[in-house]
Amino acid sequence: MASSTTALKVPWWVRGDTNAFFGFGVNVLVNVLTLTSLCLFVVKLSERDVFHAILPALGIALVAGNVYYTFLARRLARRENRTDVTALPYGPSVPHMFIVIFVIMLPVYLKTNDATLAWKAGLAWAFIIGVIVLIGAFVGPWIRRYAPRAALLGTLAGISITFISMLPAARMWNLAWVALPVFALLLIGLLTDTKLPGNFPIGLAALLLGTAIGWIGGAMDGNAVSAAAGEIGFALPGLHLDLLFSGLSDVAPLLATAIPLGVYNFTEGMSNVESAAAAGDNYNLRSVLLADGAGAIIGAALGSPFPPAVYVGHPGWKKAGGGSGYSMATGVVIAVLCFLGMFGLLGAIFPLPAIVPILLYIGLLIGAQAFQFSPKAHAAAVIAALVPNIAQWATSQIDNSLAAAGTTAATVGNAALEGNGVVYNGLLVLGQGAILAGLVFGSIVAFIIDKRFVHAAIFAASGALLAFVGLIHGEKVDWNANGPVALGYLFIAVVCGLFALTRPEPRPKEADELELDRMEGMAEAPTSPAPTPAPAA
Repeated sequence: MASSTTALKVPWWVRGDTNAFFGFGVNVLVNVLTLTSLCLFVVKLSERDVFHAILPALGIALVAGNVYYTFLARRLARRENRTDVTALPYGPSVPHMFIVIFVIMLPVYLKTNDATLAWKAGLAWAFIIGVIVLIGAFVGPWIRRYAPRAALLGTLAGISITFISMLPAARMWNLAWVALPVFALLLIGLLTDTKLPGNFPIGLAALLLGTAIGWIGGAMDGNAVSAAAGEIGFALPGLHLDLLFSGLSDVAPLLATAIPLGVYNFTEGMSNVESAAAAGDNYNLRSVLLADGAGAIIGAALGSPFPPAVYVGHPGWKKAGGGSGYSMATGVVIAVLCFLGMFGLLGAIFPLPAIVPILLYIGLLIGAQAFQFSPKAHAAAVIAALVPNIAQWATSQIDNSLAAAGTTAATVGNAALEGNGVVYNGLLVLGQGAILAGLVFGSIVAFIIDKRFVHAAIFAASGALLAFVGLIHGEKVDWNANGPVALGYLFIAVVCGLFALTRPEPRPKEADELELDRMEGMAEAPTSPAPTPAPAA
């Protein structure tokens, strides 16, 4: 076996890499276009700061990260003596794009009317996120080893349904005559074995189709293209340590969101690694989290407030036939576009409804995977893990709607909101620290289903501690951040502890669970005091 593994030649590019490259490339393209618009039109940063500092810094992070993940994929392929390993996708973290803009940078800008101060706060926040993810590299493998698969994949499905799928879906139906033909072409090409003539890349074909429909139908503006073309110019990143250190000098207010969101980042990373394992590629979690943490720190030093991370979506690119090459190609191409300041021009050329269907496709894949690769008996646990993410998304929609009306939930009042069927306060508490809350809640439900009441009690007690310090269900990290919720989790622990005293027989694993364990080579939950660690690349 050793000699055959050594002799294995892993191809740098396979046919499926072309489809994966155009699909994933469009995915990252959408996200960079979005964060560019947020910087320019929400925080009012200058075009020079955005196109000559932030985007080039992001480009460096994307090249380094995607090259690294290409290396990990090739190493895994050689170790397991197979050529069908798919690299993990990597890019700017989508939830954090909105969080750093609307939660960190925009309040600073509105208070001071100084976009540079807002940028400094964003850099400091991204740096703290990176440090916490580095710490998570040593805690995360332990959590992955003990948490049920349904809880890990369910939290990821919650993100995919809400923050990844809903906004693209809304934008699609806002201009459905452009977006829906693109979406249909993506589904046909990526979910079936149907090929285009000459095996033309389906992602590129979908983008061209939507662009053609948009321009022919009059949805685009030629003058905007001319204006954007005049802004093209080459720029490489430089160190912005002065801005970073200036932002870190007032770090205390940032910790309230940075700590729970750093935990969110490494928990999301765990879920994405679990998702890749479910699809057949079992990566080493610590290697992944170390890279994500380092990427955020390096990006902040170079001027980018947008932490990069392993993306949701590995199963989609694997299904498209992607190998190790698509990831590196995407990083290089997007980086070149960042260095050239091309994103203003691209945003003027490509209709947004022709681009965002790829995000809805990814959302469908990840949502489905939570059920396909979790035991059927744990379906309720998947839903439990989804719920906090849905609550977080719902409160964000309520807040944005009230802000557009020039008011806030506090001004309107809970009584008025509840009188109209909006249980705002409950949604707010449920959704804070959503991915970590989903992991805890989903694990409790899964262990109760399995009649493993000791494990359920341990996760409930952990939930009590996390709620007490505000990492879940709290507005900020603080001592006794939410005592009533912490008490509720403690009561769950007591109830489960009492049932554990009856020493019930654990629910026997069904055939689908045994097959999942065999495919992934890892136990879903500890069955003895000293579980065997999961094999890793």
